[in-house]
Amino acid sequence: MNAPASHTNLLQGSCLCGNIRYEVSGQPLLMYYCHCIMCRKATGTSFATNMQVRAEDFSILSGQDDLKAYRSSPDELRHFCSECGSPVFSEAEHRRGILSIRCGLLDRDPGVRPSHHLYVDFKAPWDDILDGLPAYTDSVP
Repeated sequence: MNAPASHTNLLQGSCLCGNIRYEVSGQPLLMYYCHCIMCRKATGTSFATNMQVRAEDFSILSGQDDLKAYRSSPDELRHFCSECGSPVFSEAEHRRGILSIRCGLLDRDPGVRPSHHLYVDFKAPWDDILDGLPAYTDSVP
């Protein structure tokens, strides 16, 4: 039987303006770099560093009214702060029960590191991947 997580084991994060605060009560499932065009445009960077968590382990602590969603594809919703624009998390039908949270919003080290790169065929031309991690042309096989 697992002991309940102590408050110090909770991961917390917030958007740029601080209106939206959240916590993750369970262990992250994995961390990865996504180079798809949607992640690039949603973050305004060469790639997104995402961490997958169980939806049941994710809670919005404050700012629920500021959280808005954009349907970026027929099966994916991207949630962001309507005040500052920070991307917070995404959810998709094909990964029901799993959320991808944006690691740049975390307040502390989550204790996991990226394990792979996704959608590298769409990577920014100036972004050279030199870290030796597995790189996939689409999602993980």
